[in-house]
Amino acid sequence: MPDVSVLAAPPSPAPPRISPANPVLIQQHAFHPGISLLHGWLPPTVELLAAAVLLVAVARRTRRWWLIRLPACVAVGVAAALAAAWYVADEGLASDPAPARLWVWVGVTAAAAAAALLGWPGAHWWRRGIAVIAIPSALLSTGVVLNQWVGYYPTVQAAWGAVTAGPLPQQTDLSALPALRDTALTDGKVVPVRIPDTGSGFAHRTEYVYLPPAWFAGPTPPALPVVMMIGGEFNTPADWIRSGQIMPALNGFTKANGGLAPILVFVDAGGSFNNDTECVNGPRGHAAAHLTEDVPAYVEARFGASADPARWAVVGWSMGGTCAVDLAVMHPDLLHTFVDIAGDLGPSSGTEEQTVSRLFGGDAAAWDAFDPLTVMARHGPYNGVAGLFDDLVPAERSDNANRRSPASDDDSAGLGGRDEVPDSGEVGAADRLCDAGRAVGVDCTVYTTEGGHTWQFAAAAFASSLPWVAGRVGLPVPATG
Repeated sequence: MPDVSVLAAPPSPAPPRISPANPVLIQQHAFHPGISLLHGWLPPTVELLAAAVLLVAVARRTRRWWLIRLPACVAVGVAAALAAAWYVADEGLASDPAPARLWVWVGVTAAAAAAALLGWPGAHWWRRGIAVIAIPSALLSTGVVLNQWVGYYPTVQAAWGAVTAGPLPQQTDLSALPALRDTALTDGKVVPVRIPDTGSGFAHRTEYVYLPPAWFAGPTPPALPVVMMIGGEFNTPADWIRSGQIMPALNGFTKANGGLAPILVFVDAGGSFNNDTECVNGPRGHAAAHLTEDVPAYVEARFGASADPARWAVVGWSMGGTCAVDLAVMHPDLLHTFVDIAGDLGPSSGTEEQTVSRLFGGDAAAWDAFDPLTVMARHGPYNGVAGLFDDLVPAERSDNANRRSPASDDDSAGLGGRDEVPDSGEVGAADRLCDAGRAVGVDCTVYTTEGGHTWQFAAAAFASSLPWVAGRVGLPVPATG
């Protein structure tokens, strides 16, 4: 085990690019085995069965059905599809345009419900049963297409683990840690924690802490650096592990580094799955206070982590990427390193007017206080702060000098960049933020990748940036070959 008291000096903020010659960055970035929910035979089978059940349910022979009731069902379906598409756009919920099949299945689900209701009188018992079955069948197809779009659950097994709240890979309890002290572990442990909200009052779910093998070596834990991990808009604290499936890449890095890695804290920035706080303090909760007050105090006290801001970093994906930039520029007294993976220009919940209303209760001054461009301009020169922007780019921008390899070339990636619809513009946001940061001393790099706004892209970006982050927070970095 390396001596963690002898730490390497932070390198310059220019992480190596992904390449076949750089095995440490890409080794073991494999997904858990299982039946794919993104490709293969299962998704089209679910859709075909749902379509067959619906056809049987609506196959009537009465004139009244064909001329009045069925058109009414179709009208209900069309209205539901249009309403869903409008709502997603109005709330600013999507970074990539949704595939048309998603809205089709939303409409089919609503039409199936209408068909069951309008076709109930006078129908045979078996047809009523099929009409009822058609509703969850269509709803399941909607979920499958939605999952293909965002890459949330790569496999049936991953989805089942989330639904049943099964244990995460390498999970253990806090009570088991003393027995593991002064042992040589091959892989680190993931520990569920309940962090007190005494500083913020932010009601949150169970969060998770990853402790590398080096934390267990010796009679007392070393003062290791910390990386906060923040997920996307619709999230659970376990998403980086369950949906992003980053543990193989993390284990590979740790093994190559003699058991050394930062402590990772998988935080809850939402409080519930669909509460888009954008990591600010406002009507949706004081998420920012939780991340800057509750989390550091707990991790430093409970796990003996370093309190040096030069040894703290934050990695965020999508909404979490926006949070990462905000935390770094607002709190250089807390952390000096950030990785923004496909984040926005600033906290966003629709248009600027909608954002001010929804996130800040109409207080424009509060919006300014969390707008990273405004914060950087007001702060002035920074010292020692550095960041990496890892973003998506359409194929026509492939001449970018800092372009990475595609985020994933295997069948485990979601539709994302395969829907032939370019990303909605995070690359421009990254460029603007980095330019503004450089003007005030923030050392930053923008990398771009062809791909889609999926968890698979987020996981690949994390794996490729991990050595740079580890070096930035003061750990030795394994040779890359």
